[in-house]
Amino acid sequence: MFPSVAQVLELEALRRGNPRVVAGGSGLGHPVRWVHISELADIAGMLHGGELVLTTGVMLPADKESLARYIADLAGVGAAGLVVELGRRYADELPRPLVRAAERHGLPLVALRAEVRFVAVTEAVHEHVVNAQLAELRASESVHQIFNELSVEGAEPAEVVREVARLAGGPVVLENLSHQVLAFDPAGRDAGGLLDGWERRSRAVDPAGRTGWDDRAGWLVTAVGARGQDWGRLIVVTGADGAPPQRLTVLVERGAATLALNRLLARDRESLERQTHRTLLSGILTHALTVSDVAVRARALGVPLEGRRLVGVVLRPHGTGSSAALEAQARLRDFTETAALAARERGLAALIGTLDDGGVGLLVSLGASDDEHAALEGFAAALERLTAGGPRPDAGRAAFLMAAGFSVGSLRDARRTLLEAAQVADAASHAGGPKTGTYYRLPDVRLRGLLHLLRDDARLQTYVERELGSLLAYDADNDADLVGVLRTYLACGRNKSAAADAAHLSRPSFYDRLHRVERVLGTDLDQVESCLSLHVALLALEAVRG
Repeated sequence: MFPSVAQVLELEALRRGNPRVVAGGSGLGHPVRWVHISELADIAGMLHGGELVLTTGVMLPADKESLARYIADLAGVGAAGLVVELGRRYADELPRPLVRAAERHGLPLVALRAEVRFVAVTEAVHEHVVNAQLAELRASESVHQIFNELSVEGAEPAEVVREVARLAGGPVVLENLSHQVLAFDPAGRDAGGLLDGWERRSRAVDPAGRTGWDDRAGWLVTAVGARGQDWGRLIVVTGADGAPPQRLTVLVERGAATLALNRLLARDRESLERQTHRTLLSGILTHALTVSDVAVRARALGVPLEGRRLVGVVLRPHGTGSSAALEAQARLRDFTETAALAARERGLAALIGTLDDGGVGLLVSLGASDDEHAALEGFAAALERLTAGGPRPDAGRAAFLMAAGFSVGSLRDARRTLLEAAQVADAASHAGGPKTGTYYRLPDVRLRGLLHLLRDDARLQTYVERELGSLLAYDADNDADLVGVLRTYLACGRNKSAAADAAHLSRPSFYDRLHRVERVLGTDLDQVESCLSLHVALLALEAVRG
């Protein structure tokens, strides 16, 4: 906001005096807050810091000790510099003790070799300062307006970060307290270079206070949180050597405040970590993100995916489908966080997020020496323990269904294992118990599962109508349940006596209904192949009806 000494020397009012820097060139970057004209030798006590002192030197002492003390006092109060006009006290050059002291303290000492109107200098500098302050005020008002709108709209963290990056003109990263990247915007630069080794680099940056500048990293960092509970940091990566301008500090603090406010207003939504994980999983399934993008972002989250074995997993908690929409969403959100906790307990690296209204997806990352089955079993056991206190639809039944795809060795194939896990999960509720332990895999879903996967296929629906259509029509016209009789007969292994008992009917009555089934269908139930075809049709009918 304030001009530097070097910028002041470029003003026309001073250039007329043919200025020459004779000492303290290293301090030309000092900001000039004000210009003060004085001939007093003890002026330092009247200054507050940041002033550029103009003098002709007529009242300065003659001895070298007093001149050195004069410079030391100015440097001690933080004066921006000293400008001395030659001609009245000093003809051609400034005293050497004055020059040596200024150089020693890094205080810019400027000699004016032509006469200037000091009042013109003060007017020019003050106008520059006021205009800069006005521009800063307008910029600050614009920033506040932008972020107020983002707060009102309930903008997602990625939107807020993107806006901060646009206004800052540089990369911006939002991280959690574990230094994992939740959102970022590279501002047109290489994302890989920005996020490579992020956790290690971020841990090395720990400025004092809520907002601080790290000169080594070139990072401006501010804490994100509210009500005394910080949950992350917002970082502007400037890469500059000097401290950032005040406007950048205002910008990053306003962005952090917006993020904190939106999180307070969205307590009923999933956490930022889960949002970020969900975005990556969705990007894999929809091809919205490239493989390299997913790899870079996942690595910044602490989930390495390159050079690892990847296993897609889908979890479906029981009971959410029967709840009201908002209640079901809340339960699914809580279940997702519980799944993430179970993964952390087992030391399992995975992307974890919701896939749809009733399912949670995981992309588990395993090392070369990790036992895949043991890892999945351990995770399932931890999740079962953590959900043990929740509501159970059926006594003795697990609180969730877990399905896994077969592992793949490349991130490019991650979509395949996730889709396979989703298909197995869809089919598993219609299959028997899993053979692999606490979770299902493709071999476990068997015929019921296969038919469930094919339930929307017109050819399967045609098959059901061809095999059972006449019987279904008879039941509808006569308010009967011959389909139920056939199902019971086949479920009992074609044992008529056992089927009659299972149907709670007398044997003659049950046998009579079986004969009626044969007449309606025009088939012989003593033929194995006919019964097999009808059994498949009944299973397909269940799948089609859902």
